[in-house]
Amino acid sequence: MKSFWLACLLGLAGFSALAANPVPAVPYAFGVLNQRSLQLTAAYWNPILGYVTARTGIPLELHIGRTANETTDKIVRGEIDLAYTNHLFTPKRSALGWRVLARQDSKGIRGQVVVLASSAARRLADLQGQAVAFANPYAYAGYYVPMDSLLRANVMVTPVFAGNQEAAMGQLLAGQVAAAGVNHQVMADFARRKQFQYRVLADSEPYFDLAIMASPRVSEADGEKIRRVFVGMKDDPEGARVLARAAQALGQEKVRGFAQADDRDYANYQRFFKQTRVPVNE
Repeated sequence: MKSFWLACLLGLAGFSALAANPVPAVPYAFGVLNQRSLQLTAAYWNPILGYVTARTGIPLELHIGRTANETTDKIVRGEIDLAYTNHLFTPKRSALGWRVLARQDSKGIRGQVVVLASSAARRLADLQGQAVAFANPYAYAGYYVPMDSLLRANVMVTPVFAGNQEAAMGQLLAGQVAAAGVNHQVMADFARRKQFQYRVLADSEPYFDLAIMASPRVSEADGEKIRRVFVGMKDDPEGARVLARAAQALGQEKVRGFAQADDRDYANYQRFFKQTRVPVNE
């Protein structure tokens, strides 16, 4: 594990040397929600954070817990300064005072309940009493939304928490569970990379994807610099190249940049938590 963290830090070194402004001694800890393995997450995010560090002169250091729960707990405990997450919109976490700077530039994500194409299940009722894999009990599209669909259909299942999105999908692919609750975008990327077919039994309304968020410790000035560079990446030749390499690391068909956003773009998350049938304790 020590070698993994060293690789994360060294991945930023080359970019930091390019910064136009002197680099402060203490970097901001940038937490990334675990949707994929630690190695894939680092391969995707280290070049991006290195680019933002170089363009802003504000050092950003990648921090990832072993699981999504662990990463989110680090954020809640105040160990992270900036984060790429959608775990901070529950009532209790909204009170922590984090603010949205940007979001992934996509049409949004949907929570789905999926089965393999070879499964006999054709509707949610067919999953009654079965084991269903989810990323973790904090996941929005990967737990709350699909579990809410199951509960509203009066279907009781046994949740199996795999630790991250792709781990849950891997359990489905291996036949260890009957179905999985997933983020539709991560599911499509994973199935394309692993070359298998699946069937969607439930599909939610769209929600904006994970947000780049700043804690109250990040100044408005630093937050604005970071926002501008993330949003401008796709229009800068070097930024576009970094995004293309990052997409290639995940086997994504489309390069995904970042769009400007604020807290209002995530109002439907907060509405969901007011009416969901899934217990919300965080």
